[in-house]
Amino acid sequence: MSDILPSILSPRDLQGLSTEQLEQLAVEMRRALCEVATSRTAHFASNLGVVELCLALHRVFDFSRDRLIWDTGHQIYPHKLITGRFARFGSIRTKGGLMGYPNPDESPYDLFMTGHAGCSISTALGLASGDDLLGETDRHSVAVIGDGALPSGIVFEALNNAGFLKKRLLVILNDNRMSICPRVGALAEYLDTVRTNPWYRGIKHQAGEIIKGVPMVGGQMERMLSNVKDSLKATLHGGMLFEALGVRYFGPVEGHSLPNLIRYLELVKDEEGPILLHVLTEKGHGFKPAEADPVFFHTPAPFECDDDDCIVSIKKSSSRAYTDVASTAIGAALRRDPRVTVMTAAMCQGNKLEPVREEFAERFFDVGICESHAVAFAAGQAKAGCRPIVDIYSTFLQRSFDQIFQEVCLQNLPVVFMLDRAGLTGPDGPTHHGAFDLGYLRLFPNMAVLAPGDEHDLAAMLDWALAHGGPVAIRYPKATVENHGGQRPPIELGRSETLAEGHDGLVVACGTLLGEALAAAAELRAEGLDLTVINARFVKPLDPTILERIEAAPWTVTLEENVLQTGFGSAVLEAVNDAGLQAGMIVRLGLPDRFVEHGERAELLADLGLDAAGIAATCRRLAGRTTAHAAANR
Repeated sequence: MSDILPSILSPRDLQGLSTEQLEQLAVEMRRALCEVATSRTAHFASNLGVVELCLALHRVFDFSRDRLIWDTGHQIYPHKLITGRFARFGSIRTKGGLMGYPNPDESPYDLFMTGHAGCSISTALGLASGDDLLGETDRHSVAVIGDGALPSGIVFEALNNAGFLKKRLLVILNDNRMSICPRVGALAEYLDTVRTNPWYRGIKHQAGEIIKGVPMVGGQMERMLSNVKDSLKATLHGGMLFEALGVRYFGPVEGHSLPNLIRYLELVKDEEGPILLHVLTEKGHGFKPAEADPVFFHTPAPFECDDDDCIVSIKKSSSRAYTDVASTAIGAALRRDPRVTVMTAAMCQGNKLEPVREEFAERFFDVGICESHAVAFAAGQAKAGCRPIVDIYSTFLQRSFDQIFQEVCLQNLPVVFMLDRAGLTGPDGPTHHGAFDLGYLRLFPNMAVLAPGDEHDLAAMLDWALAHGGPVAIRYPKATVENHGGQRPPIELGRSETLAEGHDGLVVACGTLLGEALAAAAELRAEGLDLTVINARFVKPLDPTILERIEAAPWTVTLEENVLQTGFGSAVLEAVNDAGLQAGMIVRLGLPDRFVEHGERAELLADLGLDAAGIAATCRRLAGRTTAHAAANR
């Protein structure tokens, strides 16, 4: 059989395919996903699980006009394959290639760039409401949301509003019993009850058999049976959660049977008011290793497999990352002090906390994709006398801004925030770059903000933070660790360290760009330009000795992996101004006032002039030297 996928230039090309051809297309799509995953790290198991759902949605709806929002957009790969991007699919998650998330600049079929979970129902409801107001009443609005995102507070805000507004809205609950790790919480137990109820699954099968025998009134009969079934189920379960919110519930529906999915989507397509269709899928479906271990295969290292889907090799890196250092330090803190607890928001694997979870189950809390709750929960523990560590990616902690303010900083509670993925996260791109945390953290009174320069700093900073009497935030990147060795001073509140001395200029590095600064200084030293290099350590409070060095230096360069507005360099300029110093030129190097595209971290740093070569070039310019001049002086 010839390949079908290359001929699918838009979802319209699905309309002429038979069921058998659609099923063959699903096989080819999974093959394309496997080919990408063998060459680079990519979201894998979640995409394998939605292939049939994607095909069914595009078969039943016309999303050139109808509306489709994929919640937590890392499950967008099958959608990209059939919306005109197959020819470029091999470039996904590479610099200049397709993004690993929805991107409106790539295709009109991508409406929002969705990288955070939980917002799809709100935006889809807004689209439905806006279309109604503008007279576009023939459009359908569909949100696909996973069971892992379902506990997010904004989901219930949206469902509550949808039940009140009664707009035509279809919510697809993609239930694969997973977030990145196995889902947690009472809602997970509730969905398991619905999934496994033998009476309900029996009635679903019987309903399907009855419908087959009534071809002339199949649609009407299925609607009638669905209503009877829902009423009985509501009685058995004491009132369905979604029905109580004014959202009609259909399902559960087998999510890997294309005919079944298409039939149910056609059934609910023109129903009035908000509908939730509960679809049961399997994360990693169609690839045996991913089915067996969907946690590992969420974003696996590149691998090779044979024709029987058996893994031959996995190209794992042997280098340690800052996340490894943080996880080890957290485990050590839990062993040392029974008051220490740790919590994360559905990112146990990403934060490499599995060993901590196994060893300290009673003091480990995965709250699901509920960052605001995680922070307020930590505040409660701190008030009770615990020493909670909140371990959440920089970009996701933004969702708890108000709780950091009200429940932690305003109360001056000893909560430690570990901000993984601070700075550029590489192929995950602008939805995941931790570009803004210095701005949203250093403005709060009582908050101490630290950025380790290397592996030694990170472990020592956590120990210091747990002994500190107020809130502390520690940011670190998704990068391989460095250790700058030597005798290092201990971590003290508001104290930096000087790692190189020179009189020709000053470089103050915030965080792990310290390694690039030291490399640039070594290169310039060989050219006869001697620089002082300071590891700031603290963003807030800022070390006053840094100001003294700035006043004495002919020029200063500040470095940070954060947007320049409200970042470390801004803090330095504010302090210089407040102190009334007569300083030389101060140049801030950091992330620009735009969303940085995806690409390998090293590529992005080089593009932005934040690698050693870029830093050296800035220093030469400030020193009035050119590359040719430097070469002549060697």
